[in-house]
Amino acid sequence: MRSNLFPRLMTGMAVSSVLLLAGCQTTQPKVDSSSGVSYGDAKAVETVSNEFGSTDLQMIAEKMTGSLLESPVFSGRPTVTLAPVRNKTSEYIDTKSIMNTIQTQLVKSGKVRFTRSMDEMQSGVEELQRQNQSGLYKNQGKAKMGNMVGAKYALEGEISSIVKQASGVKDVYYKMTLKLYDVQEGTIEWQEEKEIRKTTRR
Repeated sequence: MRSNLFPRLMTGMAVSSVLLLAGCQTTQPKVDSSSGVSYGDAKAVETVSNEFGSTDLQMIAEKMTGSLLESPVFSGRPTVTLAPVRNKTSEYIDTKSIMNTIQTQLVKSGKVRFTRSMDEMQSGVEELQRQNQSGLYKNQGKAKMGNMVGAKYALEGEISSIVKQASGVKDVYYKMTLKLYDVQEGTIEWQEEKEIRKTTRR
């Protein structure tokens, strides 16, 4: 009995070891030894410098999205458009990327619909003109002019910073402010801020 059981145990252990190693290999980032490039966790805290980075973007998007979804303003699944975010800092910040991340999370929540923003409108107009003026499309199923849905709200804001340096210490303070305006009435229906402080010592 023991002679038959032992080989089976060894085989099982060998298979388990192979599967374990295979599992470890699939979770490890691939490294190109010639270039030194490797994949990391996109959600990991980024501390390369105290300039605006991916972690700051994620923190802002999480705070704004959470606050918006807790607000009663989205009852009834209203339409929203994105307005430009003013960059009042001394560095380049891709504010469109911040807003895209916020928009993605809000769309996935199913509590709001987004209309085309101002900088996206031209491509929408061109598509409508192509369908209606080119003569290439059947009337049935063709998108008709004048049926776009207007936005009830506009989401806009600004990001600012204060930078201080003294005795080898650099302190950077960021503040992102977002406001949700009622397009028709011009009133602020929601507002939130996110503050971030980053300090570097040398």
